[in-house]
Amino acid sequence: MKSIFYTLLLAFSFGTAAAQTVNPVQWSYSAKKIADKTYEVHLTANILPSWHLYSQNQPEDAINIPTEILFSKNPLVTLNGPVKEVGKMQLFKDEKLKISANQYSSKVDFVQVVKLKANVKTNLVGSVEYQTCDDKKCLPAKKVDFTVALN
Repeated sequence: MKSIFYTLLLAFSFGTAAAQTVNPVQWSYSAKKIADKTYEVHLTANILPSWHLYSQNQPEDAINIPTEILFSKNPLVTLNGPVKEVGKMQLFKDEKLKISANQYSSKVDFVQVVKLKANVKTNLVGSVEYQTCDDKKCLPAKKVDFTVALN
């Protein structure tokens, strides 16, 4: 009876471990007031060692999924310019497969400047779709939603 119990316990443990998903990127979101009614919104990706996250802008021969940031419409907010990437971008090249990619390791900060149309409190809402890879595998693209208070 004990051997059956331990066999079931072991099988359950392996099943639980296999069901856990790898999440190599932890996101944080913030807003910093830089002028009257003007904010910098920061979407910061902290990336586990040996993993990388792809830039929004990729070379023509890239096959990965670039990071895409989408903002929901808010009549009180105007986006000023494109989302900027702050971090140490690396150019990855695979001569064997003849592909390349712009990627970040460790940390990257995506920064969007926004302007409020009035002196009000509101939120900037959106989503980030991204793909992460290490030296052995790539994970499927993942989409995370965010909300940032603009006070």
